[in-house]
Amino acid sequence: MQGILTVYGTRFLALWSLGKVVLSLAASAGAQEIPLLEVANSVASSEAEMQPYTEVVEQADVTFDMLPIPGGKFLMGSPEDEEDRNEDEGPQREVEISPFWMAKTEITWDVYDVWMSDLDVFRRKILKIESSPRDVFADKLQISQPTKPYTDMTFGMGKRGYPAVCMTQHAARTFCKWLSAKTGRYYRLPTEAEWEYACRAGTKTAYSFGDDVDELEDYAWFFDNTDDGYEKVGKKKPNPWGLHDMHGNVAEWVLDQYDEAGYEAVLTQTVDPLAIPKTLYPRVVRGGGWDQFPENCRSAARGNSTEDWIKQDPQIPKSIWYLTDALHVGLRVVRPLDEPDEDEKAGKWEKSEPVQVERVGPKADIRT
Repeated sequence: MQGILTVYGTRFLALWSLGKVVLSLAASAGAQEIPLLEVANSVASSEAEMQPYTEVVEQADVTFDMLPIPGGKFLMGSPEDEEDRNEDEGPQREVEISPFWMAKTEITWDVYDVWMSDLDVFRRKILKIESSPRDVFADKLQISQPTKPYTDMTFGMGKRGYPAVCMTQHAARTFCKWLSAKTGRYYRLPTEAEWEYACRAGTKTAYSFGDDVDELEDYAWFFDNTDDGYEKVGKKKPNPWGLHDMHGNVAEWVLDQYDEAGYEAVLTQTVDPLAIPKTLYPRVVRGGGWDQFPENCRSAARGNSTEDWIKQDPQIPKSIWYLTDALHVGLRVVRPLDEPDEDEKAGKWEKSEPVQVERVGPKADIRT
């Protein structure tokens, strides 16, 4: 079995043979084999072979768990008679989703800070550890991007074991590209449809555990049970597919553009739908958050970004990496079973407008 992995604009041929995964650089002058980071149970050629696995962030002693999500069909959106329903949650329609893996929890600072603060790069330098073939490509998506934040982006809410927050969707997308280079496996943000499908986990109720809002405290951190901040991931009960914090704690970026009219613009997309972003605001976040009310944590509830999320950023121009006022927004990653080819990535999964460009000039805050 084989597939193409594109990292930082470079095409790679991923080969699976005899259980060993290698990454081969496609070049006219000859193919240079680059070993993928081998992780138990991470290789599958069919949905039936998909297993949970623990991803490793090399050179950083950091891991996170990925769970297999079976493909299938579901009713996306909420029925008109659902309590606290918003108009942007419809029209409800059947959608088919291809199989994928999804992170068991929201991405924590333990993982995100490796990319954001170059922790693995510093560790390699201090301990004189030789860079792996993957590091060569991952560093291009890491050093000087993102630029240093002007303040502590945890805002005192906690770091180790807590969900990473305050990143722009652009930063979340770039993190996924870096993670793909770092591991050799293709990671991205989920689509809105994938997110809701995984959250519902086969249920049709307002929440993945049913309709009784009194049970929400068993599954979610939200306005009623938090102390003005997020909580460590994975401390509440999981949904039926084993995913934690799909309701509450922090909202999670998805790939889609937000439309207050709901799903009218994508009704013809019945298989793996995606509303490709065409404007910077608004874009979709899902799952509610620690500062949200119960109704905002329902499976079908949608959130959207606004310019107010970056209002307090003192930089001119404002950062393309950080959202100083989005303390409730984080991310979760997915990995599709069938990796798309380079053209499909460029035309769909990686497509986002307008193109985000870092500020330049003497005021640019670039790490060295």
